[in-house]
Amino acid sequence: MGSLRLFLCGDVMTGRGIDQALPHPLPPRIYEPYIRNSIDYLRLAESVNGNIPSPVDYSYIWGDALELIRDPSINFRLINLETSITHNENYWKYKGINYRMNPENIPCLTVAGISCCSLANNHVLDWGYEGLEETLSVLDKAGISHTGAGCNLASAQTPALFHIKNKEKRILVFGVGSQTSGIPFEWAAEKDRAGINMVFNLSEESADLLANLIKEKKDSGDIVIISIHWGSNWGYEINPLYRQFAHDLIDKTGATVIHGHSSHHPRGVEIYKGSLILYGCGDFINDYEGISDFEEFRSDLTFMYLIDIGESGHLNSCRMIPFKMQKFRLNHVQEEDIEWLQRLYRSANHIEGTEVVLKEKSFLVQSVSNQG
Repeated sequence: MGSLRLFLCGDVMTGRGIDQALPHPLPPRIYEPYIRNSIDYLRLAESVNGNIPSPVDYSYIWGDALELIRDPSINFRLINLETSITHNENYWKYKGINYRMNPENIPCLTVAGISCCSLANNHVLDWGYEGLEETLSVLDKAGISHTGAGCNLASAQTPALFHIKNKEKRILVFGVGSQTSGIPFEWAAEKDRAGINMVFNLSEESADLLANLIKEKKDSGDIVIISIHWGSNWGYEINPLYRQFAHDLIDKTGATVIHGHSSHHPRGVEIYKGSLILYGCGDFINDYEGISDFEEFRSDLTFMYLIDIGESGHLNSCRMIPFKMQKFRLNHVQEEDIEWLQRLYRSANHIEGTEVVLKEKSFLVQSVSNQG
């Protein structure tokens, strides 16, 4: 059967300023407290780093990362899509921030060969239930699987199922959203209401409920990925509740990867019982360039995660390849950026029992206990 290679990343936010740079921008009117025109985010980025040649082609935003993402050795590509894809004009009032991308710009996802989008996050319903319905339809027509949101609770809880060609393996991705990431309570899917697959706390009881759902869907030999939107936007500290919740899910389901996201910058990573926990992948693509706040976290730096899984279903290796978001595209990092990331994973982002070490301008995640 051989091993599998996966590409994972954090939040992909192709709405607002990014949408304005793409070939088919929506009307730029937005409803934020301070900015009312999404073109302003494009202009703000240009004021810092220079002209963005809009309209850009669909591959532009992936920049220097695209060749690696499209590498044919990769069997599966998973992102957290943090935007609504819709023409709908009925935004979710009083929320403050509302992301949407024109459905005609969907080639910006297909050009990267994205296999699956996790949708259980705090932006997928920014343009209401009609916006969610169109988002699901657009992804379906583009041949991109999705999980974590649906027309009712049953569909929101349904995993994305992916059969690996020429291999006797299936990948199941379960999208889950936690209120700790700012998801409105009323976005939770119900039996007869659209929404997202929510966990309302990170208790053992919640882990049991989620584990029971996963075990109902999982067959022997399946690779399980739990993609969870949780936690605050900023800060390196990982609350012990998050670690315990992740450990419980691995203990109860045998999940191979906990794909955590919500933080705007990368957080720590852990290998636990042969499984990988990404506590916060960081934003991969966004329009925050030029916004002055929280500069100490270097949210312009991000990682793509290349994960190799062995026949046993356990982690063989995880490489973290760094990129820098500039001019709304992913660029190769400079030597000083690599040194900054090295210091980060030796200090604030270090988790006992797991090391992140530099290997040929990328970072290798390894278990301390497995070292010779």
